[in-house]
Amino acid sequence: MPFETTYASHAPTRAEVDTLPGLTLLEFGTDWCGHCRAAQGPLAAAMAERDIRHLKIEDGPGRALGRSFRVKLWPTLILLREGEELFRLVRPTSSTTIVEALDLSSNKGANLP
Repeated sequence: MPFETTYASHAPTRAEVDTLPGLTLLEFGTDWCGHCRAAQGPLAAAMAERDIRHLKIEDGPGRALGRSFRVKLWPTLILLREGEELFRLVRPTSSTTIVEALDLSSNKGANLP
């Protein structure tokens, strides 16, 4: 599945996200956020050749999906399997961190501390 490059201003509902089949990586942030921009290279590298749905969601005050996941800082990455949270990374700075989390979660279904 392709790596999304643009934050979607219209987000699915929490119920819609919770019923998505397979693995889904939610990325919460904004185009103007420096931390979000800095994370794009490492995230793109980590997602290369992975069959994981990627939803890039614009977040901010009053955005229901981000609030339902209690997102506080950007970017926040949340990997879900069938609506169950497998891991969460906040402000990742390296592709190694993202790759390790994706591999552990998608291959073993384990939760990260």
